[in-house]
Amino acid sequence: MTTPNNTYVKRTQRDYTLGFKLQVVAAVERGDMTYKQAQDIYGIQGRSTVLTWLRKHGKMDWTQSPRRNVMHQSAKSKESPAQKIKRLEKELEDEKIRTLFLNRVIDILDAEHGTNLRKKYIDKGQEAFKNKKE
Repeated sequence: MTTPNNTYVKRTQRDYTLGFKLQVVAAVERGDMTYKQAQDIYGIQGRSTVLTWLRKHGKMDWTQSPRRNVMHQSAKSKESPAQKIKRLEKELEDEKIRTLFLNRVIDILDAEHGTNLRKKYIDKGQEAFKNKKE
């Protein structure tokens, strides 16, 4: 808060009503503002006050950590052998497509930019065979 002569006066601890807290939490969860913007807009002094309100009054589940495309171990163990084979075949097909895509990108980069990204490894056995022929 500022006084007429523009000097900063630190606010004392303040109790917020439940309605005000819910209003701020709803605005943040709707995506209207971030929690830091809510602190600035509503003049909330504490750094983690809005985060505490989000955990306490918000609709998001804060008990579990975020997971990225991780299949639960229990789900894998419940698979029948046929389901497991089908899942693994699908994963293999996805990886083949990914490999083809990446190889094509490397070919294009080599052709257009004159780079030599693809390393050409010669097996030592093949090298010895070539030397015997000559």
